[in-house]
Formats: sequence, C-alpha cells, structure tokens
Amino acid sequence: MDARLPAHLEISGIIRAVQNEGGFATVLSKGERDAGTILIVTLERGGPARLYERMPQLDGSRPFVFSREQDIDNPSEFNDYLTKRSARDPDLWVLELDIANPERFAALQHKTG
Repeated sequence: MDARLPAHLEISGIIRAVQNEGGFATVLSKGERDAGTILIVTLERGGPARLYERMPQLDGSRPFVFSREQDIDNPSEFNDYLTKRSARDPDLWVLELDIANPERFAALQHKTG
C-alpha cells in the first residue's frame, strides 16, 4: 500500500510552511487531487527561477531533485518547459515558492515525502 499523502494535502502543507516563514507560495497549475505529480518552482530575490521535480529512487524514496534553472538570457524557455509539461500531464501540480533559501522546502519534502 502506498503511504503517500494526497497531493492536495502535501501542497497545502508546503504553502502553510512557506507562509509561516514569511514567504509567498502559489499554485500555478492544479493537478489531480490525490495522486498528481508535484513540481516546485523556487524564486529568491529576483534571481532565476529553479525547478525541482520529484524523482523515484531505487530505495523507494521520492525526493525532489533540482532539474533546471531559468536562463537569464532566455527566460521564456523555462516557462515554455512548464507549459509543455502541463500539457503532457494534466495531473501535474506546479507550485511556486518565493522565499529566502527556498531549497530547504524541497529538502524538507525529501525527508517527509
């Protein structure tokens, strides 16, 4: 039996944690309520956006792994990637976090997710 939290509860928990730390979180794309895949886009002080995707591991864990960074010279490429991913996977959730040291939220999900 899969012990994963439903996606909507995990999203709500991440949003609440970010807000408790004084940051801002928003859902850019809402996916399947229970089993949707979650992508995390992080922002920090006007720097380039970074994307974390959950990747299944051989040991059964599913950590968020850094997958790409927005190219400052071609920022639309990053958004195009997200648009294509959403078009291919209607169950996909895309969550944007704007907070100092945003990688800690992806790391926290690795420990609890």
